[in-house]
Amino acid sequence: MSISNSSLPAADTSDSLVPKIQIREGWLLFILAAIQFTHIMDFVIMMPLGPQLMRVFEISPKEFGFIVSAYTFSAALSGFISTLFIDKFDRKNALLLLYIGFIIGTFCCAIAANYEMLLLARLVAGAFGGVIGALVFAIIGDAIPENRRGAATGKIMSAFSIASIAGVPIGLYLATRINWHAPFYLLTGLSVLVLIAAYTLLPAMKGHLTNATKNNPLTVVGDILRNTNLLWALTLMVMLTLAGFTVVPFISPYLVANVGFAEGELAYMYLFGGLATVVTSQIAGKLADKYGKQKVFTFTAIFSIIPILLITNLTPAPHYLILLVTTTFFIGFGARFVPAVSLITSSVAPKLRGSFMSFNSSVQQLASGLSAFLSGLIIQKTSSGALLHFDTIGIIAAVATILCIFIIRRIKVVS
Repeated sequence: MSISNSSLPAADTSDSLVPKIQIREGWLLFILAAIQFTHIMDFVIMMPLGPQLMRVFEISPKEFGFIVSAYTFSAALSGFISTLFIDKFDRKNALLLLYIGFIIGTFCCAIAANYEMLLLARLVAGAFGGVIGALVFAIIGDAIPENRRGAATGKIMSAFSIASIAGVPIGLYLATRINWHAPFYLLTGLSVLVLIAAYTLLPAMKGHLTNATKNNPLTVVGDILRNTNLLWALTLMVMLTLAGFTVVPFISPYLVANVGFAEGELAYMYLFGGLATVVTSQIAGKLADKYGKQKVFTFTAIFSIIPILLITNLTPAPHYLILLVTTTFFIGFGARFVPAVSLITSSVAPKLRGSFMSFNSSVQQLASGLSAFLSGLIIQKTSSGALLHFDTIGIIAAVATILCIFIIRRIKVVS
């Protein structure tokens, strides 16, 4: 797959990872971003639906935290399994197969009739959705040169922002006007259209197979676990996830229960946060390419601590002030993730990249699930409906962010 801007320099097109079928770099990134948008949308829509789901199913914060965790635990398990064989297949075929499974899981969420069925559907969606994200970044690592990988990562990660700008407000509107099932029906239909586009436009992606070796699958895991550089990359992902996903799942319930937001007003938080981060995430990627990924991460991580502590200590205030804090939180959240993920993608050799990114995704999903579950255990709900101890979560997230600043300095670029 020869990728071009108009077209890439000759040195790029001669890379053994780049097949001979041509596709413009912009189109490749657009399709990957669309895939990323749908599976991220499937994950993030659960959080603003939290107040409605807790009311409809009459569940506690702990049980809601488990719904969020179910997706991530399932994604972690499937990611560990995929580590054993994902690098043995054409990237396109693997991506399409996983995406079909994800669509089935999302449709199961749409038709779930009770808490138990929704929990099972989240397990199915997570089993496929978690590996999709890893494969998308493996393709970026294979197809995009390292000196442009930060910018490409920023574009792909802007899918989170677009999900916030368009997907979450629309999903919340449908959930408010119809019911909580409606966003999942919409997402299922949209995912089918993206699947057709991916099948039609993506070329075969077999360049990583050129130098592949036929080792025992478990040897791949051993290679990862014996590699100090990759262990530091995994540690960074764990701590970075802890710094974010202890906080994110409970922002919406906290705003409704403690700050005075109506459920329908939560869309504004995601709209403004998404509009800001769709720009700032791409800026962070370009700055990471220009000034160095560790340096940009350090500045963005320090900045992100301020809104973490503010958002976990909010009290009733004018909505514009609350939205200023939440928007700043999302800016910091996205800006620190871009250089971190770009560096992690560059920390592994091409022949191991798919397997490692799957393994890394599993670690991330497991950390996300444990983070949400930990928050669910710490946060308590009073008889009046208010949530307690969210400030404790903020301290945990801030400390994890500080540790990330030290960890990222240990990671070296391999390719």
